[in-house]
Amino acid sequence: MRTFVFARDCRFLVRDLKSTISNIEDGKQLVKSSGSVGANYIEGNEKLGDKDLKFRLRIARKEAKESEYWLRLLKEYNESENDRIENLRNEANEIRKILSAIINKLK
Repeated sequence: MRTFVFARDCRFLVRDLKSTISNIEDGKQLVKSSGSVGANYIEGNEKLGDKDLKFRLRIARKEAKESEYWLRLLKEYNESENDRIENLRNEANEIRKILSAIINKLK
């Protein structure tokens, strides 16, 4: 599943970064938000109703956007990881677009 791979790759990135205060704190936030994308997607698919599905997908989309933010911050202080971080930012953006398309189809 694409959201699982995204969360996993974010964790690998955080593991490999230098242990600075900003990397640790921003990395914690990235781990939380990237994992929440997939968790909310899975919960939404349990489908207690269309209203719950839309709600969970909106949260997943918000978390994908938040992940992009944390990746952007990490990119500023980790030039050696620019390509890797940019790939993850692109993936977060693609996931966000996919979730938006699903939400729009449900309206």
